[in-house]
Amino acid sequence: MNSQNRTIPGAQAVARAARLLRLVTAAGDAGAHLQELAREADLSRSTAHRLLSALRAEGLVDRDEDSARWMPGPELFLMGSVAAARYDVTALARDIVRSLAVKTEESAFLSVRRADETVCLLREEGAFPIRSFVLSEGVRFPLGVASAGLAILAFLPDHDVDAYLDRHPELGERWGRGHDAVPLRRRLAETKERGYAVNPGLIVNGSWGMGAAVFDRSGRPEWALSLTGVEFRFGPDRLAELGRTLMSHAHQLSSRIAGARR
Repeated sequence: MNSQNRTIPGAQAVARAARLLRLVTAAGDAGAHLQELAREADLSRSTAHRLLSALRAEGLVDRDEDSARWMPGPELFLMGSVAAARYDVTALARDIVRSLAVKTEESAFLSVRRADETVCLLREEGAFPIRSFVLSEGVRFPLGVASAGLAILAFLPDHDVDAYLDRHPELGERWGRGHDAVPLRRRLAETKERGYAVNPGLIVNGSWGMGAAVFDRSGRPEWALSLTGVEFRFGPDRLAELGRTLMSHAHQLSSRIAGARR
């Protein structure tokens, strides 16, 4: 929890409830058991159950009585429908993501930044028959881990990057030593210089990813387009070609978003 939350009365309870809500949403239709949610949220079972019950009373989550799994509630649909008019860019991005998948023959994605994470919003399959399944719609990763989050983090102001790394010293322990601050900062610098991010199988061995930031009207990286595929498809010669294609599609989407919000 950041220092601002510690100074706001009730912020800890709100932050914990929001964390549980994100975990339930990420589980989707399959739902998640109380024990899983408590562990992922770093809460006791009793605290997690109390907060989930309060969210259920408001219609934000639901509980399947047969499986005892918690899943998104009906109020989320209503809230999401209202918020979509302001925040959802999937309608603007869908044909661009599809074009990216067609031109590269790899799986293509649109992800959005949500606080310290990215959330995948769209996935389009390419024609190449061997695919990577690291990323799919609704999956979240911390910034700097998957290629989309690496691309977004690289183009944030330096002070935001420093603050993010201070908040998350656990990245290396959870995601591998390649995500410690020193190697991560090196990849961020490479991403900024190159214009796009490359993840050389750091999440799943043999599964590569590339990402390019998509910017809002003020020039902040709020979304990213990315590609994933098997390692042999990302050789040095093809990598540069894929990078150019990825960045051209990201620039097209940034321009479209800016034009749509005038």
